[in-house]
Amino acid sequence: MTSGEHPWPAPTATAPINAVVHVPGSKSLTNRALVLAALADGPSTITGALEARDTTLMARALTTLGTSVEWSHTTGTIQVEPAHLRGPAHIDCGLAGTVMRFLPPVAALAHGDIRFDGDPRARVRPMGAVIQALQSLDVDVDDYGRRTLPFTVRGTGQVRGGTITIDASASSQFVSALLLSAARFDEGAHIHHRGAAVPSMPHIDMSVALLREHGVTVVEDTSDPTSASWQVQPGTIRALDRIVEPDLSNAAPFLAAAIVTGGTVTIPGWPEHTTQPGDALQKLLSQMGAAVSHSDDGLKVRAGNALLGLDADLREVGELTPVIAALCALANTPSHLRGIAHLRGHETDRLAALANEINRLGGDVTETEDGLIIIPRPLQGGVFETYDDHRMATAGAVLGCVVPDIEVVDIATTSKTLPRFTSMWTAMLEGRTA
Repeated sequence: MTSGEHPWPAPTATAPINAVVHVPGSKSLTNRALVLAALADGPSTITGALEARDTTLMARALTTLGTSVEWSHTTGTIQVEPAHLRGPAHIDCGLAGTVMRFLPPVAALAHGDIRFDGDPRARVRPMGAVIQALQSLDVDVDDYGRRTLPFTVRGTGQVRGGTITIDASASSQFVSALLLSAARFDEGAHIHHRGAAVPSMPHIDMSVALLREHGVTVVEDTSDPTSASWQVQPGTIRALDRIVEPDLSNAAPFLAAAIVTGGTVTIPGWPEHTTQPGDALQKLLSQMGAAVSHSDDGLKVRAGNALLGLDADLREVGELTPVIAALCALANTPSHLRGIAHLRGHETDRLAALANEINRLGGDVTETEDGLIIIPRPLQGGVFETYDDHRMATAGAVLGCVVPDIEVVDIATTSKTLPRFTSMWTAMLEGRTA
């Protein structure tokens, strides 16, 4: 904890939670929708978008490149008017992986120099696959030989496109970054992944589904996750109006709070069919002993008779790991979380961070090469560091529901994807609609 910071005293539940929590729009869908709207053939409206740090950074970046992005704070809608993309410009990526990875291919379609930089921790996040992919297409990217932020894309207004071979084993965002802009490349793109299995494939499925809704032809072969490929035909990205689903991954801490307090939480608007990885919460929480039901009212999760440990491969849903790990630390039986080595390259090394912070509270967490082994132990209060990572902060809040005197450092980092987190958390604990 740095000097001057005031940790947030995580409130402890005094009774089983019984609440309805309205989760705002999906960050992943909002930022993909913004990119596609900026590259489309006409104006469009995005309804239900998430207004948070990551999405605000994306909107500002697109505006910097010349796109008109008008955000109505009263109606929650965004009006996007595409325009000629141009530089010179400076793009602040913050800690947003979607901004630092999705926008360099867009910047290559602009005229002028576009400089990318972000928060100090952003400078250690992997960027090499995107930079090398663009350079293989003859895009001039000056990264000072570091393959990380900061770097400058010297756009010429067009990208040749063609065949691209990358290793996307560190992040599915590397593939999505190329997919979202590829239809605007002269030759489209034929993207080949070569390496260990791509993590979080549902996020790539999300990108492909959105592209097809915009009229873009995408042919994929993902039968072998170590040598998958995606072919995007060049052409128009058709403008369309879009409604953004609730962010299912952001529902995780609220549903977890119901389980650890012996209560019930309902998330309205949970889609029946979705590409969001957070939908896996239905299966994962059921495996941990919770009663999970889906109806017209939304998704309802009720605590079961016991909180069971989990043995699971979370490669596809790595963003759920911090909250799942918090649940595992409070479970009745041991857990083994696997397939998540890529989390070492997120906002922080999430595996090391989770082990450090849970163990600091008296837990028993051991890092493996690609995951965590968690043996439940009695926990006590203490400081819970978050490392500028919003999902670490929500994990600390979950622990605080049943472990008194936990103080979460920099709870404001939740503004990355959930700006109203603390007020929503308080309302939930009090049984009010959040």
